[in-house]
Amino acid sequence: MAREGEIQFIVRTRDHDPPHVHVSLPDGKEVRINLNDGSFMDPVPKGKGKTIEQAYRRHAEAIREVWEEYHASRGPDYEAGGELSDHH
Repeated sequence: MAREGEIQFIVRTRDHDPPHVHVSLPDGKEVRINLNDGSFMDPVPKGKGKTIEQAYRRHAEAIREVWEEYHASRGPDYEAGGELSDHH
């Protein structure tokens, strides 16, 4: 959905609340950011927090728009699992 350098932001199309984005790091680790307040939902790898936060702030509006587009119309029978990355 968005990429900055080696950091990739992924909105899963069928995901749970609270609204959040998955942040994929080049070492294969992943953290989530809560879209309501910008807080990390998982432990952040040492030395990566500031870089991730700055990249997130630059893309936050677009990420939120994508989350809302894919989740606003979901019904009670949705299944978790799909994802939208910058490759889709």
